[in-house]
Amino acid sequence: MDTQPSISYAPTQGLDQTDAAWFAAYSGDAERLAPRNSSAPGIRVDSETGPNANGFARLFRTFIGARAVVGTTLFATQVLSSLLGLQPAWPVAFISLSYAALTIGTWLFPGLRLGPEGGGQTRLHGLQWLVVIGADVLAFSALHVSVHGSGINAVALMVLPVLMAGVLAPRLMALATSAAVSLVLLATAWLAVLEGGDARSLLTQAALAGAGLFIISVLAGELAGRLARVELTAQGNMELALQQAQLNRLVIEEMGEGVMVVDRKGLVRTANPSALRLLVASGSGTAAPFQLRRVPAWAALVSNVEQAFAQGTWPEAGRDVNLKFDTGAQRTLRVRIRFTRQSEAAAKEDLCVLFFEDVRIAQARTRQEKLAAMGRVSAGIAHEIRNPLSAIAQANALLSEDVSEPAQQRLTAMVTDNVTRIKRIVDDVMELAPGPSPAGGSLDACAQVAQMCADWARASGLPWGESGAILLDLPDEHLGVWFDADHLRRVLVNLLDNAWRHGSKRPGAVGVSLRKGAGQRISLCVANDGPPIAADVEPYLFEPFFSTRSRGSGLGLYISRELCERHGAHLEFRGRSADHLRRNEFVINLRQVSLTAHHTHTSQVLTP
Repeated sequence: MDTQPSISYAPTQGLDQTDAAWFAAYSGDAERLAPRNSSAPGIRVDSETGPNANGFARLFRTFIGARAVVGTTLFATQVLSSLLGLQPAWPVAFISLSYAALTIGTWLFPGLRLGPEGGGQTRLHGLQWLVVIGADVLAFSALHVSVHGSGINAVALMVLPVLMAGVLAPRLMALATSAAVSLVLLATAWLAVLEGGDARSLLTQAALAGAGLFIISVLAGELAGRLARVELTAQGNMELALQQAQLNRLVIEEMGEGVMVVDRKGLVRTANPSALRLLVASGSGTAAPFQLRRVPAWAALVSNVEQAFAQGTWPEAGRDVNLKFDTGAQRTLRVRIRFTRQSEAAAKEDLCVLFFEDVRIAQARTRQEKLAAMGRVSAGIAHEIRNPLSAIAQANALLSEDVSEPAQQRLTAMVTDNVTRIKRIVDDVMELAPGPSPAGGSLDACAQVAQMCADWARASGLPWGESGAILLDLPDEHLGVWFDADHLRRVLVNLLDNAWRHGSKRPGAVGVSLRKGAGQRISLCVANDGPPIAADVEPYLFEPFFSTRSRGSGLGLYISRELCERHGAHLEFRGRSADHLRRNEFVINLRQVSLTAHHTHTSQVLTP
């Protein structure tokens, strides 16, 4: 096996500091997963475990440090011997000094270790083997020969280059290193035999030492390969975990509900944007980490969090917490607290996760659900009313043919009027019933709006023109929008009816304008000069069955908004300042589309 898997571990690869912060907060491994200069709370990492770290480089640095220690020890031994009055052998002193200078220089200057791109290596190449392992083999061999016969055993030093080659070099280089060291040991033993030593004992010791070095080389290589494979598996698992953490962070940050991780000391470890917005009276808030106890407005929230930590439980449905800000504003939050559920029953929870939302939003959602259910029920009831209502209308028509007295004629007329009114309400309620989305199509907004306003004025018996009830402000160009013509007519007629009903009834009391907006949108505005809409009425303008008139169904604006939503448009109310003549303005943001030649020709005919 000449090659082994790369030993590489990069836990934060591909993640920014925010991702590392979220992962650290949820995994409890904040001390190790983020860069040293990360701004995330409590997150620190050693430079050797950063994104550019490599297992081979770490092992290589370890061996380089070990060589420097051995070299320093050899030189210090010679110096100590001189201080004690012992005269060291000059060859031994020279070898020790040279080896110490080489190893310390290699340790101090990174460029001598791996080169400019050494961080991506997985094995020593030939030149590095010669400079590092080859130099060790040469130095220790020379030292072994120099101390031969002095009673000093330098064979133990041979383990360092053999072990280094087994871990860092390819298998062939590792075996070659063991073979070279074994040959040196056999040669030294043979020299001792020639000097009169016991051949059997000396050669047996050299052979056993060489065999042991071969075994060390093979075992070190196998262990290094196993560690490399384990580390690769761990790296793959870590990358999957980090990817999942990144996905979780994206999902949590896009949630409309506030999510916040708080520890027992009241420190907010992390919070999504919705949580930051809900904790302040206005604006986006301060990014985590921050202390909950530092803001007086959060005192009620802090109290509830401390209570949850003390009790270890929290109601499933949550509790309402009222925040009172310095500006006088208040906000009530529905807070749910969840713990991590440690395996030990008696263990204390150190972190909790808060889920909270504005109570007004929760109530609005509940109200919308009730309204949707009521709309379905109402649509079913309205469908059942149609048949008896038709029978009443038909019977009343038959009766009116035979009625001659004025009093009876007034009664039949009253029945006719109320039947018509009920029929109109039934038709409005039926619009609330779910059905297939309208097909829609491209319309020339300028031509259609002008034609619809003219038809409305004639049907209402109002003058049309410069001194008419409506003041048109339309561009000269053709603006294409996506809408169904009949539905657009119904929406515009509803808005015109409301504008005229609540306006001053003077010429130009109602203003209709059409303008290009941002992002391929067309704005259709209908405004009147009536008194401003009351602040307590404005939030309920588009709710079904809400009306300020005793005879109104309260479905006009609601149906208008529903029709707009079905065509990708949006209807909203904008109250303008008192210095504007027409301060009550309803705006429809329509989707802009291109027009065909047929629409352009038709618009020239329809424009009044």
